[in-house]
Amino acid sequence: MAIFSVYVVNKAGGLIYQYDNYVPRAEAEKTFSYPLDLVLKIHDEKVVVSFGQRDGIRGIKFIVLADPRQSGIDALLRKIYEIYSDFALKNPFYSLEMPIRCELFDQNLKGALEIAEKAGNFGPGS
Repeated sequence: MAIFSVYVVNKAGGLIYQYDNYVPRAEAEKTFSYPLDLVLKIHDEKVVVSFGQRDGIRGIKFIVLADPRQSGIDALLRKIYEIYSDFALKNPFYSLEMPIRCELFDQNLKGALEIAEKAGNFGPGS
């Protein structure tokens, strides 16, 4: 199970934060020459897209791309909102609708994603 990405979109529709949690590693560097012989394979894998919007902040959307088998996405969205409230909104140098550039926000989000992947969800008091 995996959480692939987290996005925060402002009310104007602009991307103000992006974090790619799961980046597959290439096994070997591949080089190509022209013309390319492309073979497309159909994969039966799906990605769950979860949207979250809290009543306190109108217009801000939290988007999580995750494996469909990942449980606790709603709790994760609540935790991301809590982290956003604590570390972005309370930062005196951050203004609404602007890109989030806060080291504490990044660190706490990474920690929350690790916990969500290991435990599957957030319990009370997490």
